[in-house]
Amino acid sequence: QVQLVESGGGLVQPGGSLRLSCKASGSIFSINDMGWYRQAPGKERELVATITFGGRTNYADSGKGRFTISRDNAWNTVYLQMNSLKPEDTAVYYCYADQRGRFWGQGTQVTVSS
Repeated sequence: QVQLVESGGGLVQPGGSLRLSCKASGSIFSINDMGWYRQAPGKERELVATITFGGRTNYADSGKGRFTISRDNAWNTVYLQMNSLKPEDTAVYYCYADQRGRFWGQGTQVTVSS
């Protein structure tokens, strides 16, 4: 089993930045892809960004040019740097890790509002 703990969410004004972190623990060997999804109230969970063990990244159109995903394999941590935040980025952000199955974190709330 892999446990994932997110941190870094909060309230930010439009145009601001946040950096989310997600640390994996437990049976962390052979974790392959990691990434982030988000879910806004009344909407389905949607992909934000993914990153392979080797560092190859993929972004949803909504975050291209504003979000950057990275990972530190030594610390089993994945990050999401979010810049130029918009009110429509408001959601609960969930990280995941793939290792013979997908594991999810508990989510962290991001609210973009003036």
